[in-house]
Amino acid sequence: MLGRGVRAWVSVVVLAVGAALGGAARGQVELLNVSYDPTRELYQEFNRAFAAHWERETGQVVTVLQSHGGSGKQARAVIDGLEADVVTLALGYDIDAIAAKSGLLPGDWQERLPEHSAPYTSTIVFLVRKGNPKGIRDWGDLVRPGVAVITPNPKTSGGARWNYLAAWGFVLQRELGDLAKLHDADFGEQVAKAQGEARGFVADLYGHVPGLDSGARGATTTFAQRGIGDVLITWENEAHLALRAFGEENFEIVVPSVSVLAEPPVAVVEAVAERHGTREVAEAYLKYLYSEEGQEIAARNFYRPRMAAVAEKYAGQFPGVRLFTVDEAFGGWGEVQKTHFADGGVFDRIYGAGR
Repeated sequence: MLGRGVRAWVSVVVLAVGAALGGAARGQVELLNVSYDPTRELYQEFNRAFAAHWERETGQVVTVLQSHGGSGKQARAVIDGLEADVVTLALGYDIDAIAAKSGLLPGDWQERLPEHSAPYTSTIVFLVRKGNPKGIRDWGDLVRPGVAVITPNPKTSGGARWNYLAAWGFVLQRELGDLAKLHDADFGEQVAKAQGEARGFVADLYGHVPGLDSGARGATTTFAQRGIGDVLITWENEAHLALRAFGEENFEIVVPSVSVLAEPPVAVVEAVAERHGTREVAEAYLKYLYSEEGQEIAARNFYRPRMAAVAEKYAGQFPGVRLFTVDEAFGGWGEVQKTHFADGGVFDRIYGAGR
């Protein structure tokens, strides 16, 4: 089997021959999309649609290979040499890490596409067993005696970091009412108390977690197939896909009163795409996520579309929930990573203390 570098060289030769023949087929091109756990189904459908669009537009056949895993692990794999042409990860910090540690794309990557390079959004919900036997309605119910909670490891999973922050932000919202107080020195004492309450709640929550999978899809398997736990904290789209895969007669979705606005970003890994000769198609691939067809595919796979017309069409699929952003509640991903998820950070201290 030809190695990737050889295949890329062959593709360049075919393109050159096609150009010399004047209007002949442009040959074939291959992209590697390194993504996070719950996007498998989304990109299987999107890749087919984009390939058909690209062939109509250019005459070129494109094949998109997919790689999936916990978002943090996927970012590390790219830093360590996995030759992604594009990355479609769970949170901006993971792409920032690729930019900072590998230099494969610029630090301002988030400004290359609309909506800070996040073509769709999601949020965090609960998946419970049919009939909701533990009566779980909101975050506070997760720490009642006898409730076992399934969530993946925030050290390796982007979804798990969103879960953690959603729980923390719920308490801040409950205690403060207005998250703007977090940034107002006049409320310093109240904010300190709220942060203490949030830390205590999240520590209690992880005391109800029997074990941590490395990624969101692994956590779904633990809950839905292995039958472990009373509630799964997960992406909204992953919860809907679980209903589709495992049956609405077995599970149901609970939407909490407050959750986080999750904005999974995308980026071309520019240095790799230049080396492979794929930058043009890689850029077109990500831009097509913002097209009407791309937005429809996102919505059909239970991601919240950015395009207003598509969002309106699928409004009944996405229940209203009070959402806060990472910037509002935590001051951005740089601060979040340093405070909560770096080695020795808050998560390490609260989870280690409970083991």
